[in-house]
Amino acid sequence: MKILIVSDTHGRHGALDRALEEAGKIDVFIHLGDVEGGEDYINAVVDCEKHIVRGNNDFFSDLPREEEFNLGKNKVFITHGHAYYVSLDPEYIIEEGRAREADIVMFGHTHKPFFEQKDGLTVLNPGSLSFPRQDGRKGSYMIMEIGEDGTASFEQKYLA
Repeated sequence: MKILIVSDTHGRHGALDRALEEAGKIDVFIHLGDVEGGEDYINAVVDCEKHIVRGNNDFFSDLPREEEFNLGKNKVFITHGHAYYVSLDPEYIIEEGRAREADIVMFGHTHKPFFEQKDGLTVLNPGSLSFPRQDGRKGSYMIMEIGEDGTASFEQKYLA
């Protein structure tokens, strides 16, 4: 199973289109917030299972603030992250993930890629496709693959 994980597109669809093209066929699409009205566009161009949460710039959105679901044998918790102060430190979102007994925690908001695996918990942020803030300022996303045995692997990607 191939999963495309994106965040912080802020209504800009060009970078999202490029990420979808680069990723190829996907089975699941995850957007970690700040779509800024892009839900209809995403629903039109992404033809697979979707999980999209509301970010701090998604005013008047009906999207959920958080979501929990399973991918393979992994319990996944997704949120934009601003309510957990991820711009300061990932500590609070890690605590929340452990409290929810998640295997994988995904967040956005910082516009910087982040990846940590510790004590059975994977915590990640794919960065921003539209407004990257890390060195090099390339739009970024992640590919997650679930193997036959149900285990997950992750690859940080940057737009070409």
